Amino acid sequence: MHINEIKKTKSGKYKITIDDEVITTYDDVLLKNNLLYKKDIDDEVYDQIMKDNAYYDAYNKALNHLLRRNRSIREMEEYLARFDLKRQDEEKIIAHLQKIGLLNNQNYARAYISDAIYLRNEGPDKIKSALRSEEIAEDIIEEEVAKIDDDVVKENAEKLINKKVKGNHHTSAYQLKQKIVLDMVNLGYSRDLVLSILDNIDISDTDTLALEYDKLYAKLSHKHQGNDLYNKIKQKLYAKGFDINAINNYVNQKREF
Repeated sequence: MHINEIKKTKSGKYKITIDDEVITTYDDVLLKNNLLYKKDIDDEVYDQIMKDNAYYDAYNKALNHLLRRNRSIREMEEYLARFDLKRQDEEKIIAHLQKIGLLNNQNYARAYISDAIYLRNEGPDKIKSALRSEEIAEDIIEEEVAKIDDDVVKENAEKLINKKVKGNHHTSAYQLKQKIVLDMVNLGYSRDLVLSILDNIDISDTDTLALEYDKLYAKLSHKHQGNDLYNKIKQKLYAKGFDINAINNYVNQKREF
């Protein structure tokens, strides 16, 4: 097989014309196979060119993959599995990326935690779980999570909880608190922290109870009257988590009109 032309492209790659075939490749492949000084190659050299080309193609794509954002080693292994590489070549790429400092699980954990805390308002428990799913070593997780400022975690939790309280117009105080605890625990905040914040927030049922009463009255008054109507309303309000004493007091007040 005869090398007719080697031409550098604007992207920095090279186009090699071998007989009637054009191969886009890299300078590493040219140097490794001494192609700048060869005019003719045999099948063995051609096969090596194709193998090296596949390797460097995967390597350069891995570099671009890393430039978009930090990746864990597990993510990179998963990414390289898309390419038709031998396992030893995948390991070689990963080892080289680690050696030059572009692939590092501790750096990944540090960057992930920063985004989770300041951009996504996630709590420490969810962060730990996410890092474990990326197969980050437990000592790295503990070391980096320990650096999280407790005051920032508390401030984030307070903002989220206050937002949920202010946005509530249909749920009883009891159900709202239960929902907030569940939501916040799912976000990675400790139950004790959430409860301590809720203890310092005055969550009143009055406005919500009035709204729910009006809705139930409008819905049930078409089918029920008198004591039956008010008993049905009380049952529905109690099922929604409102305090029984507050329900009785409010319904009795409405009956006087």
